[in-house]
Amino acid sequence: MGSNGDSIQRFIKYETFDHIRLWVGNAKQAASFYCTRLGFKPYAYSGLETGSREVVSHVVRNKDAIFVFQSALYPGNAEMGDFLTLHGDGVRDIAFAADDAEKCYRSAVERGATPVKEPWTETDKYGSVKMATISLYNGTNHTFVQRNGYSGFFLPNFTKAEPDPLLEILPDISINYVDHCVSNQPDNKMVEVCDKYEKILDFHRFWSVDDKDIHTKYSSLRSIVMANEEENVKLPINEPAVGLRKSQIEEFIDHYGGPGIQHIALNCDNIIEIIKNLRSRGAEFLPTPKSYYDSLRKKLKDPSLKMNYEIAEDLNDLEKLSILVDYDQNGYLLQIFTKPLQDRPTLFIEFIQRRNHNGFGAGNFKSLFESIKREQELRGNL
Repeated sequence: MGSNGDSIQRFIKYETFDHIRLWVGNAKQAASFYCTRLGFKPYAYSGLETGSREVVSHVVRNKDAIFVFQSALYPGNAEMGDFLTLHGDGVRDIAFAADDAEKCYRSAVERGATPVKEPWTETDKYGSVKMATISLYNGTNHTFVQRNGYSGFFLPNFTKAEPDPLLEILPDISINYVDHCVSNQPDNKMVEVCDKYEKILDFHRFWSVDDKDIHTKYSSLRSIVMANEEENVKLPINEPAVGLRKSQIEEFIDHYGGPGIQHIALNCDNIIEIIKNLRSRGAEFLPTPKSYYDSLRKKLKDPSLKMNYEIAEDLNDLEKLSILVDYDQNGYLLQIFTKPLQDRPTLFIEFIQRRNHNGFGAGNFKSLFESIKREQELRGNL
């Protein structure tokens, strides 16, 4: 690390993802969409009625997955306006719960992070929360959130959100937590960004694939997953590799106007029931061709796999719902991806169920690419 960091603690403790903050054109409507379509519930609110004069925040939650949607309350908010003009609705901040927000901030800035907002404290009758914000690449911030002095609701000066009666008649969706957040970077920027997470935030390389592993006839990618010390915060970083046609990563960067968060993965336990219920709510998912499941059935019968388990779910159910399977000798995961959640083909959501498998679906990347390619063709973006 060098002498610059000798005066500060080498290991920075991030406890988990605290919340995901999105800047959108209409926070009220965006929050409602995530509740009705994706199974979140209204959680907290901050706006004119609570004394927030510049920005409104609608917070939705499903267990430990918390999304904050924010919009400007007056004309002339250049920062939010410029963000929306460039990116459209998108993730502005991946917040980490931390044991010492100021120490995290000072350490990160000393090591080369871009300071965004100096440590500050929010206070109400329930106590105080200390926060501080940095950035490692343009477009996306990280806020350190220290809650050990607070017993209130979400954050100071937020009030409990009003319930939505429509949600009472919709099927329940049970999510556990944010599994990982994926960012897309321009070509030849992935390693540079990963190095920043390693050198500045004490993350390490958890998993990686390159274009030799992940490719189709037309496009390919490289990916490195960065993780904190406890490996409960994982941030895959992707970049495109040279292909015959525009890749889905290049499409994202074109429409997002640069690097940013491509998707958020939500961990769940019963993905079959959840996807059935989400489809009944009107959520849209990328389709998977029948050939994928025909091939999967053949592969799973191969005795050379030496798998010491059986897939508990019925493959017919997985096929009907377009749920993908990735596996190794020790376990497997099930995953599925929504279509983009806004008109720009940018942010989408992944639902993932893990059964003794800590990978990221490398075996499904080709199928995912082919499915996205069909959507790109419809959009005229190949």
